[in-house]
Amino acid sequence: MMIIDFECDTPTKEAVEDTVRLIKSGRGFDKEGYAQHMAPGWAAQIGMSLEEFNAAKERDGLTSLALKLCEVDMTRAMSHEQVIGMLDTAQVRYACIGNAGRRASNEDVAKFAAEYPDRLIPWFRIWGDEGEEGVAALERGVREWGCKGFEISSYREERYINDPAYWPFLAKCVELDIPVRITVGLHLLSDRPYDYAHPKYLDEVAVRFPELKIVAGLTGWPWVDEACAIASRHKNVYIDFACKRVKHLLAPGAGYEALIYYGARNLQDKIIFATGWGTQMVPLHQLVAETDELPLKQAVREKWMGGNAARVLGLDR
Repeated sequence: MMIIDFECDTPTKEAVEDTVRLIKSGRGFDKEGYAQHMAPGWAAQIGMSLEEFNAAKERDGLTSLALKLCEVDMTRAMSHEQVIGMLDTAQVRYACIGNAGRRASNEDVAKFAAEYPDRLIPWFRIWGDEGEEGVAALERGVREWGCKGFEISSYREERYINDPAYWPFLAKCVELDIPVRITVGLHLLSDRPYDYAHPKYLDEVAVRFPELKIVAGLTGWPWVDEACAIASRHKNVYIDFACKRVKHLLAPGAGYEALIYYGARNLQDKIIFATGWGTQMVPLHQLVAETDELPLKQAVREKWMGGNAARVLGLDR
């Protein structure tokens, strides 16, 4: 069975450097909402108790703690060889990089992928407010650097999924024949509307760009049933389940019933495996092993784990 991780964290030195750049530009995750959710893990990584972490946040500010976390991350940064070794251990054939929560710059992602073109699939991300210059940069990233997909996290830009600022970028994706992955579902940033990434807005994108291959990243929770409905309406809309452990997908009342039920039936060609293992702070090989618990026929599981992603990425050509 071929396994493709559609969102694979690569916590290299370059990724930490870009995280620092994002934080200093005001575009990092050092904001309330994610801070409350991630605080226990962040505190442990820094070597603080949760009480010490919260006290330091009140005293020094969250940005200061985020930069301290980056200092720790830099001491633990993985080499390029270690990333490939991690894929080997997990038996992951291909990994999409540059579209995870922590990532390197577009150029560094492309350079890393060029070292291992038979294992790594680089994605490109740029802010919608870059306009025509951003569209030109996307084209360079694909034609000159070898990027294979475009990533949008609209809520981070305080935009809705269907914001017209994205139309030129999506048109360029159609022209370049690359997929777009759009974060869909509830975000935790408490300083902006909660529904920026509601899957209902994805429908307009799919209607406007019917030939565009669209991956709804992170399942669309808590509107999973609506994400599934939209995927059933449009031939080129897919759903990945990054940052979700299988035991949580299967937990009664967790809200993923539609994904499991329809994903085994009429949407079996639409569901894509992705880990976001760094966000979950669970080793990649463990997340792969946990997929053994998915209540799927083997033929369907093979589609989820790699077959569907291969089709989206054009690896089956």
